[in-house]
Amino acid sequence: MIVYGTRPEAIKLAPVITRIDSSERLACTVVVTGQHRQMLDQVNELFDIRPHHDLNIIAPRQTLQDITVRALAGLGDVIREEAPDAVVVQGDTTTSFVAALAAFYEKIPVVHVEAGLRTSNPYSPFPEEINRRLTSQVASLHLAPTRTSRANLVAENIKPERITITGNTVIDALLDVVARRLPFDDPALERLDGRRMVLITAHRRESWGSPMAQAARAVRRLAHRYPDTAFVLPAHLNPVVREVLLPPLQGLPNVLITDPLPYGQFARLMQDSHLILSDSGGVQEEGPSLGKPVLVMRDTTERPEAVEAGTVRLVGTDEGRIVAEVSRLLDDDERYRAMANAVNPYGDGHAAARSVQAIEHFFGLADPPAEFDPDA
Repeated sequence: MIVYGTRPEAIKLAPVITRIDSSERLACTVVVTGQHRQMLDQVNELFDIRPHHDLNIIAPRQTLQDITVRALAGLGDVIREEAPDAVVVQGDTTTSFVAALAAFYEKIPVVHVEAGLRTSNPYSPFPEEINRRLTSQVASLHLAPTRTSRANLVAENIKPERITITGNTVIDALLDVVARRLPFDDPALERLDGRRMVLITAHRRESWGSPMAQAARAVRRLAHRYPDTAFVLPAHLNPVVREVLLPPLQGLPNVLITDPLPYGQFARLMQDSHLILSDSGGVQEEGPSLGKPVLVMRDTTERPEAVEAGTVRLVGTDEGRIVAEVSRLLDDDERYRAMANAVNPYGDGHAAARSVQAIEHFFGLADPPAEFDPDA
């Protein structure tokens, strides 16, 4: 059984679902909680995934407690009905943790895709850092994307034989959809073709309020400073985000605000961008894979590999620092080229194959896979 509830989870699990569907040894039941309704449906359509169960727990302005209670009750019922041999979850969402907990209550093994990411701060990112730590405590098989993630798990006394380094499945999905180069639904995005463009995403819960307001003011200053550069913001649907982020940016001629884009179109936008300013976790992996510098509006990251490689830089949410860091990359070609060197420590497009073989090995159905080696 594979369980997910948000767009990032769906993107990263889609290659795993596709690979299991082609396996002669495994079959999967797909369950979605609907934590992100519209964006989740877009990904399922893109990858031709038809969930067997849809809990549809989304509600206006729901709290973390609401998500947890509704998801736990619904998933408990589905797991008892389906009686799976294992429950596969991905990453760090509340859906992932709750699905792992529900499986644990039924004494069913948990497989954790993208296991072992850590920061030093339990409140950053919030609540994701604790979600993934708790998921690790009940997982039986840990599919770590990198050596760093594996080391984090070993440091927490996870048995090494229960860990496989697979690379990140998001790279599998990204390479698939970028190759398709899907058309934009919005004609304004098509008209950006060839223009220097900064892509912006912001939604993290720990940035709500004043930090996000500073980020919005920084983008407004940058738009005034660089009138020939387009600043594109696919705005998250959460009203808490929109009420803070959008007012300072509306009416600026070189700022284009759109609704969240389907993943295929967002991947094309990343490919066409000059640089990316984001607080997203997945974009920190996807941007470097496309040779795009990523400036991360956070103070911590659970993905240090790209920071060490020089393709990602933490800039926080201070207005002045965001303006300064973006300006350096827009003004200094040499500094830009130093970041845009396409170093990819996260995957080679075969993470899903390794993940599925690791699951087969867990059940004694196959040999262990050769682990992902970025140096190779």
